[in-house]
Amino acid sequence: MAEVRVRVIITGKVQGVFFRAETQRAAENYGVFGWVRNRSDGSVEALFEGEEEDVNTILEWCKEGSPYSKVKNVNVAWEDYSGEFNTFEIAY
Repeated sequence: MAEVRVRVIITGKVQGVFFRAETQRAAENYGVFGWVRNRSDGSVEALFEGEEEDVNTILEWCKEGSPYSKVKNVNVAWEDYSGEFNTFEIAY
């Protein structure tokens, strides 16, 4: 199976609702690497790398988000896979 990389911008009520921590937990569960961070406009940005099936699973997870979040939109941009990550981190 192919390894892929995707950058997402998630909008809605996604800050102050443990979205980053839950994204990290989900990514680790699915074996996906990269990072997640809050953006100054109130959205959350994440970069995911891994097996295509696992990345697609985390993308589906992002549409629901953490239990207290209310996701409005997930903007997905596919990028060239780099393999630069071996963990999933909360970036600041």
